[in-house]
Amino acid sequence: MIWTTLILAGLVTFFTRFSMIALLKKNHFSPRIRVALSYVPSAVFPAIIFPAVFLNSTGQLIFLDNPKVLAALVAVLVGYLTESVIATILSGLTVLWLLIFFI
Repeated sequence: MIWTTLILAGLVTFFTRFSMIALLKKNHFSPRIRVALSYVPSAVFPAIIFPAVFLNSTGQLIFLDNPKVLAALVAVLVGYLTESVIATILSGLTVLWLLIFFI
């Protein structure tokens, strides 16, 4: 019963999201709407990243002695300079791991 519920919930979630991608065509949107929608990923990304970098497990804001902050700053700098997603991810992870394991 639990597996059936999980599979059905997954299918409902998948098809509701997939229908928006498959059924809506870009030609239906006006140029102003397309420009506005192009900013959505840039607006959502910081909301996802901020808690992971600046909050600890209890929800407190931590800036000092937080290796994630320095790793995020390095990743932002590398991303800005290289404009490469892979280089950004690898540099951020490398700095984080070095700070965690060796310092």
